[in-house]
Formats: sequence, C-alpha cells, structure tokens
Amino acid sequence: MAQEVRVRFAPSPTGGLHIGGVRTALFNYLFARNQGGKMILRIEDTDQKRYVAGAEKYITEALHWCGIEIDEGPEQGGAYGPYRQSERKNIYKDYALQLVNGGKAYYAFDTDEEINAMRERLKAAKVANPTYNSITRSKMKNSLTLSDDEVQAKMAAGEPYVVRLKVPKKEEIRLNDMIRGWVMVHSSTIDDKVILKSDGMPTYHLANIVDDHLMKITHIIRGEEWLPSAPLHVLLYQYLGWEDTMPGFAHLPLILKPNGNGKLSKRDAKQGGFPIFPLTWQESDTGEVSAGFREQGYLPPALVNFLALLGWNPGTEQELFSMEELIKNFSLERVGKAGTKFDIDKAKWYNQQYLKMLDDHEIAKMIASDLEKYAPDYSKPVSKIVQLMKERVTFPHEVVTTATYLFDSPHTFDEKIVKKKWTREAVDVLIDFKSALEGLQDFNSAPIRQQFEQIVARNEIGFGRVMPALRLAITGEGSGPDLMEVMEIIGKNETISRIEFAINHLNDKIKVS
Repeated sequence: MAQEVRVRFAPSPTGGLHIGGVRTALFNYLFARNQGGKMILRIEDTDQKRYVAGAEKYITEALHWCGIEIDEGPEQGGAYGPYRQSERKNIYKDYALQLVNGGKAYYAFDTDEEINAMRERLKAAKVANPTYNSITRSKMKNSLTLSDDEVQAKMAAGEPYVVRLKVPKKEEIRLNDMIRGWVMVHSSTIDDKVILKSDGMPTYHLANIVDDHLMKITHIIRGEEWLPSAPLHVLLYQYLGWEDTMPGFAHLPLILKPNGNGKLSKRDAKQGGFPIFPLTWQESDTGEVSAGFREQGYLPPALVNFLALLGWNPGTEQELFSMEELIKNFSLERVGKAGTKFDIDKAKWYNQQYLKMLDDHEIAKMIASDLEKYAPDYSKPVSKIVQLMKERVTFPHEVVTTATYLFDSPHTFDEKIVKKKWTREAVDVLIDFKSALEGLQDFNSAPIRQQFEQIVARNEIGFGRVMPALRLAITGEGSGPDLMEVMEIIGKNETISRIEFAINHLNDKIKVS
C-alpha cells in the first residue's frame, strides 16, 4: 500500500502573511489534494522575541478566505499534535541530546562578545565569510575544546549554553530537488548552526526536521529562499538516522518585482500602489497599515487562479481554472525554476473574469455597504445596476463608485465633451426627445431607444452628433454603459429633469454647428 501524501504549511506568526506565503500554502494544498493526501498547518513560533499577537489568527483567516482547507492544525487538531511548536518544547531537547551523545552536535558556551571578537579577528585576517564552523570551533569555548569536567562544571553552575550542529569539514552534501534536480553543496560552506538556544527552545532547523519526521510529512514544498538551508536539513536527517524516511524537497521559484529585478517586497507594493497581503494587515508596533486583496475587492478564486500561474505552467492555453481544475491538473513537474514577475494588471484581469461569472444578486449583496455609503436612499432593484455595470468594472465596489450618476444627478459636466459635442443641433434634438419622453407610458430601455432613433432620423442627424450630448446631460460624462438602460434605471422624471437642467446650465456654452 502506497504511503499517504502529507504536506505542511509552516508559517511563523511574526506578522502578516505575504502573498508569497499564500502561494506556498496553495501549492502545498494543490499537491496534497491532487495526490489524495493531507494538508497540515503548523505554526512555527519558537522565536518568541518576534512573535506578534494576532498573526496566527490572521494566517488561518487568510487561508480560509482563499479556500485552502486544512486537515490538521491548531484549530482542527489531529493525531500528530500539538501543531504549535511552542507547545512541543519538551520534544526537541531529547533530539538535541541524541545528536550531542552521538558526536553529531556539541555544547557551546561562547558569549556574544566572544563570538563577535572571533569574527573581527577573521575579518582582520581577510577571511571572506567569518563564521562559527568546522575550523573556527577549535578556538572557541565548547564541549569539543573543553574537558568533560569543565563542561559539567559550567552546566552545573547554570552557565548559558547553546547546542550547535557539528558539520563535517570535507563532505559533499547532495539533495535531489523535485523542481531543480540535483543540488550539491560542500560542507565547508556551511557553519555550525545553533539547533538549541540557551532558553531551551529549538531553532527553526531542529524543530522543523523533528516535527516533519514525527508528523510523517512526505513532501516539503517551500520557497526558494530556504534552498541554502536544505543541505543542513539533509545532514540533520542523516545524523538522526531518518535518511530513509526523508521527505521529498521542492523549492518554489521566487515571486519577483514587477520589473523582474529582485524579490517582491512590501516596499514594492507601497510604491506600486498594489496589495501584497491577502487581507489588510496593521503592524502592531508602528500602526502601519498594508492593503489586502480582500479589502480592495479581489475575489478569492481570482486571486487563487492568479497565484497558481505564478510559477506553475499547466502546459495548455487555458488561463481560467476553478479550484477543482487546479487540483486535477497540478503537478510539481510543471513548476518552473526561474522566478516569475508579479503582474498586478494580470491579477485585475482575473478579477474581471470572475466578477463577470458571478450571479447579479450575489454581487448585489457584495455592494450593499457601498450603496449605503454613496446612495443611502436608493430603493430600486440593485441587480439591475449590477447587470448594467459588471461587464465594465474590475472590482465589485466599482459598480457603485464608477456610476454615481445612477444615484445622483450630475452637477458638473465633462468639459471636453461640452466643447466638442454640445451643439445647437444636438440641443434641438434633446428638446424634442424630452417632449417625447413626457408622453411615453412604458419607460423601459427598448421604447426609450425607439423614441430616440425616430427623433434622430426625423432631424436627419447622425447618432454620433447627438448621443454624446445626451450622455453628457444624463451622466455628466463622455462614456459609459448603455445609456437607454441608465435612463430606465433612473426613471422617467429624473431623466427629463436632467435633460432640462443640462440645457439650462449649459445654455451659454452651446456651440453653433
């Protein structure tokens, strides 16, 4: 019987969840569901100094909003919990001691001042990358240079210490990445990382490996930024005797700045005026607010579709995928190695497509708060407005904000249209049209259109010489949705009133044709 696929998304609750993290969670989820496996959420909160209250709740809410379902996690529970690393503290020390006793790790009693002094000596000696490693450890204060009695005495006296991994001097470490193929790193380039801190908490490296093993994780799908740590993790699997059950690794390509020059950052989002977080996030220390895709009007399936194609190629021309289709078609083999540019215009395009697919009544519910803000007294069927506007907007709120003339008569008029199209012959047609509307019983778009066409024909004038002036009178603008539909929505009395107001207001600006 084949082993069940188990993947995990393991964020640290140190702030808002970057959109790159959402993509990592999504790729894990798609792979798990494609393979009939499980999706685990693990909160890696071992670094208590960087812990931010509310961050974990934000992460779970963001994943839920995106439609990424969690099978096991802090809220769901599961057979391999707890799913917060801070609640697993007692687990890790035993594995650190196992490594020390096996000669694969050691106690280090160096103070920060002593480590800094070592680095300064190496810098003075022109060493390019001064670190605590297989060479420098022989000159430091640790259980490799001290006697057993000295080590025991320091520990008995309560002297602070950390546990460091003993990286071999000359060894080639190999990793077969599912996206990048074979990755080979020489151990001389790796420093002796701290795996257990002086407060007894593990560092990411140890906790990550131990938890992945105990939770029976089969595949580790994470960002490219973790690739330099992968050889160290391979060593830990080997030293702990878990090499045969080591998960498959897949390091996802970076999401790049819109210009392709470097990794996408929060600063890029600020400068470009686009969101980089799934939900709005406020920094607890500075109060700085970062915009969220949700609050800006992006639909979850649109964002998911957009993120799925940032690095994954379906191999076809298809661009629109439901979550079910993404699950069916997803494979790590079609994830590229190269970074992919973040294109906010493409994200907007996806949102337009998904907005068009929504039922009019569903969009009407979405814009209820916008209507309350911009047109609190509006009482006509909202779905009619949605039907008119949804093909022309990118976000739900724009149904209201880009067509305020549906709720309030225009008080200003597009000056360019006034100068070009507000002519005597156009005004004469509008006067005739207004009179015809006064006697129109069935005030719907079809008969309104019929009346207008008849009057235009009777005056022997082209539509292009009259329609802009009529639109100007009704909306104050030079372009927009079907004007006859607009008149039907605002009603007969309002339509007539607007034409009268425009004629009187713009009387002194009539261009002699």
